[in-house]
Amino acid sequence: MRILLAFLLALFWQQCHCFLGSPLITKATIDVKTRSSPLKMNLLTDLGDMLGGGNNVLTPQPSLPYSKPFCSSTSCAEGVRTFAVQERLLTFTGEDFDVAELHPGGGSTSFAKVRGAMLHLPGKDKMRLTSTQTNEELLVLDRKLIAATPTYDIYRGGSGAEKIGWIEKKFISMTDSFDIYMEGKGGFGVTGLFKPPPAYKITGDFLDRNFVMRNEEGECVARVSEDWIIEFDAFNHYQVQVAPGMDAVLVLACLCAIDEEFDEEHKAKREQEA
Repeated sequence: MRILLAFLLALFWQQCHCFLGSPLITKATIDVKTRSSPLKMNLLTDLGDMLGGGNNVLTPQPSLPYSKPFCSSTSCAEGVRTFAVQERLLTFTGEDFDVAELHPGGGSTSFAKVRGAMLHLPGKDKMRLTSTQTNEELLVLDRKLIAATPTYDIYRGGSGAEKIGWIEKKFISMTDSFDIYMEGKGGFGVTGLFKPPPAYKITGDFLDRNFVMRNEEGECVARVSEDWIIEFDAFNHYQVQVAPGMDAVLVLACLCAIDEEFDEEHKAKREQEA
């Protein structure tokens, strides 16, 4: 019993440290240190993301916390990029999305498609992001069926199948949030005391699709909004802006996975508004 109590207290302490920035500190600022430091957030920051997630200023990213982008030709760009994500109406999986890149001067280009699995079985419950320009599989999300919270392993697409990291819903949190971890960042990569510090955190209002993605320094690297940033002739979609230098493939894949976790809530909301 004492061992179990000590474990639970240590787990609570670790979660508080990650969530508040440092134990028992409640200041309303983000503790920004070096790029190797843990992601430091607090409750006021998360609440701010819920109220105005889509209004955060994007910060250019000079580097990525993994060796290379998922696609050298399309993942990263020098300027801010805007994407429209639309869930397909006719689908056998319920996890299919089409992504278009929107251009500031008008018009759009098909960018990628995300397809889910028909069978939710171990090793089969995957979402695949494929480039519509080259038909190359760029990224695969493999959902863990046995996990304390919704968790997806992140792999490079194609034959290499290199695991880059994983995304999971935060276990203890005052607001809904998701953490993205990278392989090789320390820790043992398991839920509990031995996880490495997260490389990214996604917080905000997921039901109304108004949320942001931040790096470990608290900088906004992507933002999501149902308000149309650029006019786009398509219904039932939301728009994503990605900071210069940030990997758009990683952002879009993780957002589609999060969207699926709130699929039932989105359906209930549409029924209420109808």
